[in-house]
Amino acid sequence: MAPTGYVLLAAALGLAAPALAQEAELSAAARGAPPRPVTVAQDAVTAADELRSAISALRRAGTGREQVAALSQTIRAYETGLASLRGGLRKAALREAEIAADLEARRDRLSRLLGAMMTMQSSPAPLTLLHPDGPEAAVRAGMILSDVTPALQDEASMLSRDLEEVAQIRALQEGAVELLSSGLTAAQEARTALSQAMQDRTDLPRRFLEDPEELQALLTSADTLEAFTLGIVGMEQDIGPPMEDFAGAQGSLPLPVLGTVLRGAGQADAAGIRRPGLLIATRPAALVTTPWPATIRYRGPLLDYGNVMILEPAEGYLLVLAGLGTVYGSTGDVLEAGAPVGLMGGAEPGGQEFLAAAQEGGGADRTETLYIELRQGKKPVDPAAWFTETKED
Repeated sequence: MAPTGYVLLAAALGLAAPALAQEAELSAAARGAPPRPVTVAQDAVTAADELRSAISALRRAGTGREQVAALSQTIRAYETGLASLRGGLRKAALREAEIAADLEARRDRLSRLLGAMMTMQSSPAPLTLLHPDGPEAAVRAGMILSDVTPALQDEASMLSRDLEEVAQIRALQEGAVELLSSGLTAAQEARTALSQAMQDRTDLPRRFLEDPEELQALLTSADTLEAFTLGIVGMEQDIGPPMEDFAGAQGSLPLPVLGTVLRGAGQADAAGIRRPGLLIATRPAALVTTPWPATIRYRGPLLDYGNVMILEPAEGYLLVLAGLGTVYGSTGDVLEAGAPVGLMGGAEPGGQEFLAAAQEGGGADRTETLYIELRQGKKPVDPAAWFTETKED
């Protein structure tokens, strides 16, 4: 809730300021002043509009010739819009608190300002020219008033803009819960449709028709992720991996999932353990895609990593994605770049929970983690160099 002080100021401003604020705007335009900047609230409104467009696209993506591609693109667009709205709501909440603190600090001064404006507005024009000490004093008073009025107008205009921005923020917050609830429903339907479409898909090329027996034996015997991937490196395929120049793609690939890097390769976790891959914090149920054409070498549960997807993007390379909730496809499938390989686990929060997390800031809504490891031959390499979001300039 806004402090009582600026609620009263807003009410007073509604009676006294519009004319002066409008005059100040016209005066500023006449002086060649720059246009009013886009406010934080307007940015957040734009983000909300983008999310509405993404939700509409989600509802339309369930049909069409390229259903898997359409669903993947619209789900990712929804996730991007959701992230933008989260950032917008966070900035808007901070901006509202900043305006409230500023108005509270200026309470006395603004009360005097509004009193002066209301007196000027309510006084008949002829009376403002009279002075009890005669014409000369009236002239002097008029000169003083002509100097003071522009400052009053400018301050009234600024106050009007601040209160207008607060009103925008309040309206945005009130509408956000309904918008988020609508988006959650549409996203769940789209993810269900994507899972079904991936199950029904029969047009993917295959490298081999079934899991080799040695893969099952390796799965039983391996006691670490490294041991498992090293075993896969030594397994033969009847047809080679995609032939595109994966090594030449360094620095140009998108991350497989929308999220934030928690730890880089070689950085210690809370227990002091160092791993050779990236750890990405994501939202629940986030879509995971392959950043490069690749063959699925393994998909399924592995040790304590949850569901794991091991992709072969080129001869001699393995891309390991660990921690998924759901995985798509079968061993031997050949995927195009951007193809969905699964979803993160967890349940998306409802509208109220999302709004609270957005206002709280930090990574409160990123409760899932995806581990990304890249191996060249038998050695791990830092995957950060391959992705646009993590490469070093």
